[in-house]
Amino acid sequence: MGKFVISPTKNGGVKFNLKAGNGEIIAVSQVYKDEKYCRQGIASVMKNAPIAEIEDQTVEGFEKVKHPKFEVYKDKAGEFRFRLKATNGQIIATGEGYKALASCKNGIASIKKNAPDAKIVVEEEK
Repeated sequence: MGKFVISPTKNGGVKFNLKAGNGEIIAVSQVYKDEKYCRQGIASVMKNAPIAEIEDQTVEGFEKVKHPKFEVYKDKAGEFRFRLKATNGQIIATGEGYKALASCKNGIASIKKNAPDAKIVVEEEK
């Protein structure tokens, strides 16, 4: 089972990582000013990820899909990445770079599976 790990950042904010059952980080958040807003971001991922469609922007003439959605794109290094956007179009989570499109889509599938029932853990400052 997955878990959201809330942790402090160096600049005084907080962020979350969504980890799969094997401990791998499958999505990360932006930096929030406090834990309350971070938890709202987590709630948005839990709600939106399972119903979000995939918009594959790596395909020429790709079909736009409505929010919530996972946008799949290629970064400057040529790796495949995704960002999860909520119904309001805000980015609520992003993924790492993947060498293969199939691996990127597997990451999205893992989020859809793990996010809805993931427990929330707060990491203390070190």
